Amino acid sequence: MSILLNCEGEPCPNPVLRCKRLLEEQSPRSLEVVVDNDAAKENVVRFLSSKNMRIDHTRRDGNLWVITASQISGPDQDAAEQTGACPACAPRILVFLTSDVIGHGDATLGAKLMGNFINTLPELGNALWRIIMVNGAVKLATKSSPCIDKLRELEAAGVSILVCGTCLDFFELLNQKDVGQVTNMLDVVTSQQVADKIIAL
Repeated sequence: MSILLNCEGEPCPNPVLRCKRLLEEQSPRSLEVVVDNDAAKENVVRFLSSKNMRIDHTRRDGNLWVITASQISGPDQDAAEQTGACPACAPRILVFLTSDVIGHGDATLGAKLMGNFINTLPELGNALWRIIMVNGAVKLATKSSPCIDKLRELEAAGVSILVCGTCLDFFELLNQKDVGQVTNMLDVVTSQQVADKIIAL
């Protein structure tokens, strides 16, 4: 029997945290999660997928999203576990961005400096693990960003890019995101916990 988890009206990261607790405490074979915004939908889908849950379908019901998921078993579970194995546990550098510019003073100069910074990130090599964007930094992940091509290249090269869903909602940019995955504060905290080094701007 599927378990229903109604997260209507709950802000980020509550829906993901409630899913996490439910999986830990009850290990349901299937569940339905109800959320009321696109960012929460993206975050819940990605979280459940990371926990070896198969997303059976997502459907829109008025102002709500209903996400149905079930446990992966058999050969599919073995493949999922192998895919999630630690890749030799290489050093992991996390870049944590809170603005689309660097420093205070002239905004044009700040934007140029940020562009130079992102263009130079490949110099970190395989140690560059993840880029997290919060607050104004989410603008860097949109279609109109002057940094979008370099960010696409980094993502294609295997760098994980996470973009704050609450921030995208605040700036009304969720539909403009063109790179990375929508994320939540649980991902931000756990990423900082497991990173070997954090570069914060």
